[in-house]
This record gives sequence, structure tokens and C-alpha cells, in this order.
Amino acid sequence: MSNSGGAWDNAKKYIEKMPRDSDLGGKGSSIHKAAVVGDTVGDPFKDTSGPALNIVMKLMAVLSLVFADTFFSINNGGGIFKLN
Repeated sequence: MSNSGGAWDNAKKYIEKMPRDSDLGGKGSSIHKAAVVGDTVGDPFKDTSGPALNIVMKLMAVLSLVFADTFFSINNGGGIFKLN
């Protein structure tokens, strides 16, 4: 999510740097207006959702390592799903 928010922001900046007579039309064109909408959607991705998900993934990885032995010891080494 962080990457997609940054991509939308970079796309808007790229379009703004283009001259008015280019294929993208530069600032003020309909393509630029669509990029502004995309950037508006992308800002929360970049600023909040992406970093929050990053923390959740790291937390889940650490918890699975910490409790792996406990989960395995359930059911005489068969684990939660009784794999023996």
C-alpha cells in the first residue's frame, strides 16, 4: 500500500512536469485532474495504511516464532492440527 500511494504521487508529479503540448497535457489537463484524484486516494495509503500493515506483519512474524514451540508441543508434538 505504501508503494502504490507513492506511485500515484509520483505519477501526478511527472504529469505536472510535462509541457502543455505533450501527450499527457501537463498541469490542468484532464489526465492531470485524474492524477490528482489518484494522489488524493494514495496519500492515506502512503501515510497511514501501509506503515500500519508493516507493523502488523512484523508483529505476527515475531509472535509465531515466540510461540512456535508451544504450538508444536500441543497433542504430544503433533501440533494444533494433529499432524502425526
